Amino acid sequence: MLLTVLRAKIANASVVEAELYYEGSITVDEAILKNVGILPGEKVEILNINTGSRIETYAIAGKENSGVICLNGPAARSGCVGDKLIILSYGFMEEAEAKEYKAKVVYLDDQNKIKN
Repeated sequence: MLLTVLRAKIANASVVEAELYYEGSITVDEAILKNVGILPGEKVEILNINTGSRIETYAIAGKENSGVICLNGPAARSGCVGDKLIILSYGFMEEAEAKEYKAKVVYLDDQNKIKN
């Protein structure tokens, strides 16, 4: 049986832009995506700490080392500039692998730079 397991987590991300009239997704600084192992186009879950909303979309790589976290399209309705987010990615694993797997987690500072 395959289990759905947390694979990657970006904690304390600050929304710096919201582009309502865009096709959809979340733009994340490419350096952050690379560090945590989330690929452009990969499905992610976004948890908004300020509003409590949870949405699913896909990641787009933004300019490397820019600190960009931008909610695009319908996702822009789920948060405002300044909101704090947790961005999650999951993977499917057999139970034995899931018991041993450790998710990659990065914590961001207030300028969306990696702290750890």
